[in-house]
Amino acid sequence: MVFVKVRDAEHLEEALKRFKRECEKNGILKEIKRRETYMPPSVKRKIKSQEAQRRARRTKRRRF
Repeated sequence: MVFVKVRDAEHLEEALKRFKRECEKNGILKEIKRRETYMPPSVKRKIKSQEAQRRARRTKRRRF
């Protein structure tokens, strides 16, 4: 849970900006987007495998 106290003589826009920054820092928006749709375990495994292959290709390119 993210809490932001509004300081003395601080505009609401500044406090809102700090709140958004804290949410982004804690990964809350990323988690919300991830939970928006249900993804079956088979699809999760497929995506994880594709990402691993992509990382492997990238590291292979960087070695040469």
